[in-house]
Amino acid sequence: MGFPRQRLRRLRQHQILREMVQETNLTPSDFVYPLFVTFGKERQEPIASMPGQYRWSVDLLVKEAAEAKALGIPSVILFGIPEQKDERGTSAYDKDGVVQQAVRALKTQLPDLLVMTDVCIDEYTSHGHCGIVRDGRIVNDETLDCLRLMARSHAEAGVDLVAPSDMMDGRIGSIRDELDQLGFQDLPIMAYSAKYASSLYAPFRDAALSSPSFGDRRSYQMDPANAREAIREVQLDIDEGADIVMVKPASFYLDIVRVLGEAVTVPLAAYQVSGEYSMIKAGAQLGWIDEQNVMMESLLSIKRAGADMILTYFAKDAARLLNQHRLL
Repeated sequence: MGFPRQRLRRLRQHQILREMVQETNLTPSDFVYPLFVTFGKERQEPIASMPGQYRWSVDLLVKEAAEAKALGIPSVILFGIPEQKDERGTSAYDKDGVVQQAVRALKTQLPDLLVMTDVCIDEYTSHGHCGIVRDGRIVNDETLDCLRLMARSHAEAGVDLVAPSDMMDGRIGSIRDELDQLGFQDLPIMAYSAKYASSLYAPFRDAALSSPSFGDRRSYQMDPANAREAIREVQLDIDEGADIVMVKPASFYLDIVRVLGEAVTVPLAAYQVSGEYSMIKAGAQLGWIDEQNVMMESLLSIKRAGADMILTYFAKDAARLLNQHRLL
């Protein structure tokens, strides 16, 4: 029964046969493309720590999203960089804020694009934390008021899905109640459920100008050492009304993606975060790795682990490669 009767290389000799027996497949429709939107017009500001990524004004953001849609990428998620910040992050729920303007523009000009929005005040607060600060502590319940207002303003702007990323306890139920009471009961929520206090967020904080001015986020984001806790977080969010749950980051937490993929019945997202993106970019710029091959291998590993959708800054590059391969 063993060698030489069983030669596993037989199914690897021909490209077509390899593709026929391939167990995991990536398509552009697996991707959600994160975009940073800022104030002004005709602004395309390069992000130094994330080569190839930019802060876009709304007018140029629409063009970038249109390019993504043309490549077969079905969805974008928006992160806002406001003109002014304060202690409560009030720009986050300004009906004329940058994200709210971007949602309206995208839904008007690209109605078939699924538009998601991040719901968290860290990009809008002067202190850079995801919650209201009292006496040097991030307070949970008061922050929920801000998150409800933020989600409401996005819903009223016409967003297709809201994605709370703050990791405050009870925020999914609070937002669900707010949306339902306002008649947005059909608006889905994608919860950043297993969001770890990772070192891989540094380039994002550079992009969004949202590094904490004191301390860190370990009092509300998950301990990287914990796995069972992820199941508890996810189940709580599902019980509170989450329609999709997420693991963040992706590559360093594939074990969590696998466990949750087997444990829950709701769709599972994974976020290939800024640090994962930037490490691949940096290694390629130094000539140490092949960017395209490592990019595709990393995305394939996330899908293979059990993710139904992948948030990735590589969305456009990966979609181009997948489309080229399909046309060969």
